Amino acid sequence: MGLLSSWRRQRTLAKHPVADDTWQRVRHQLSFLDGLTEAEDQWLREAAVLFLQEKHLTCLPGVELHQEQRLLLAAQAQLPLLNLGELNWYSGFHEIVLYPDDFVSPQRHRDASGVEHEWDGEHSGEAWQQGPIILAWPGVMASGGWEGYNLVIHELAHKLDMLNGDANGLPPLHSDMRVSDWAQVMQHAYDDLNRQLDHNPDAETPIDPYAAENPAEFFAVTSEYFFSAPDLLHDSYPQVYQQLQLFYRQDPLQRLTRLQAEHPAYQPPLD
Repeated sequence: MGLLSSWRRQRTLAKHPVADDTWQRVRHQLSFLDGLTEAEDQWLREAAVLFLQEKHLTCLPGVELHQEQRLLLAAQAQLPLLNLGELNWYSGFHEIVLYPDDFVSPQRHRDASGVEHEWDGEHSGEAWQQGPIILAWPGVMASGGWEGYNLVIHELAHKLDMLNGDANGLPPLHSDMRVSDWAQVMQHAYDDLNRQLDHNPDAETPIDPYAAENPAEFFAVTSEYFFSAPDLLHDSYPQVYQQLQLFYRQDPLQRLTRLQAEHPAYQPPLD
């Protein structure tokens, strides 16, 4: 099975080559990939091609994608899997639906007293249990920098979370991780964020206050920050960063710190 799988992989890569200049243009738009090693870059390039063959991109009217744009989405999607091995971590969906702008989606919530509330909410992304991922294309294009925002990673973090069933902020952990450690660290930080917002709903929280919605959103938002603003996440919740480092088996903060030391353009602005 492994040999057959490898054969199919090479056949797919040979059938869908990516020119060097095309990949460089993609990389130029995704600064949060800067600092990857040559081997990591090659893995990501191939993984993006394979992702696009495995997943169907459904473009609604107003969205037209050429190869470079498709690769831009796929490279962001594959970054979290860089060191996670050959397991099919994205097995829970087959389709990504792309909207030309934010979209309205019906929402339903049952409060603590049992009253059910329904409303229409505007979203830039959604991940459905046993269904597709929905992304607003402007949100995809706005992702890929070191600004603490990545719509693609946010929604795919939900899919990783759903591998255990309903999204609850607990993805399948590796054998060298403890659920008790994860739960304690994540709950403590989640409660801290909610305390800040309970005290002042307009507080300038260290990470996006949307993370306080529920544990699933906390995991998705902190995953965004882990890859796109690792310094902010580490400064705010170092133990959360450590748990995500163990889960994703990456250290984006080390990459960013090295870039800041070697290139003035990456140095944080002075207060």
